[in-house]
Amino acid sequence: MMDGSEQAPAHLGARELFLAHAPFVARFLARLGAQPADIDDLVQEVFLVAHRLGGFIPDRGRATTWLAHIAVRIASNARRTRRRRPEHQDDEALTQQLSPGADPQQRAEVTESLARVNRALAALDIDQRAVFVLFEVEGETCEAIALGLGVPVGTVYSRLYRARKDFQQAYDRMTKERSRVPRLRQEEGAYR
Repeated sequence: MMDGSEQAPAHLGARELFLAHAPFVARFLARLGAQPADIDDLVQEVFLVAHRLGGFIPDRGRATTWLAHIAVRIASNARRTRRRRPEHQDDEALTQQLSPGADPQQRAEVTESLARVNRALAALDIDQRAVFVLFEVEGETCEAIALGLGVPVGTVYSRLYRARKDFQQAYDRMTKERSRVPRLRQEEGAYR
C-alpha cells in the first residue's frame, strides 16, 4: 500500500515488463496462432520492441494490453513471412495440457473440443482474435483493450461482436461436421 509520498513508477523498462508479463505474452501469442516452436523467439521480439519504444508508460493503459498490441503486430509479421509454409495445428500439444488423471474418453473429448476451439479461433482475423482473447480469456475490459491497442472503444466492441459471432459459427460448423461423420459411417455399413 502506498502512502502519500510514494508514486506509481513513471514507466516500466523492458526487463521489468519481461519479468512480470512474459508468460502472458507467450500465452497470448499461442492463442493468436503462433507455432509452438516460434513462441520463444516471438516473445523475445515483443520485448525488444518494448525496449525500443522506451518501455511502458502507465498513461498508455495497462501493460498487458500495450504488450498485446505489440504482440499482434509481431504475430502478423510472422504469419506473413511464413505464408509459404503450410500451417498445421499441433493437437498433440493440447493433449499434454490435460489432467493426467482423466480417463481416456474424457481426454479424447477434451482434446477434440480444444482442437475445435483452436480451429475456430484460427478462423478469426488477427485483430478480432486479439480482442476476443483479451476480453473473453484474459478478462480485460473493452476500455483497457481500446487504450492498449490504440483504437476507439467502439472499434473494440465491433470487433468483439463480430469475433463472437464468427467464432460461434465456426465452432458450430465443426461440431456439426463431427456429428455427421459417425452417421455417414453407419450409412456406409448399411450398404455393405
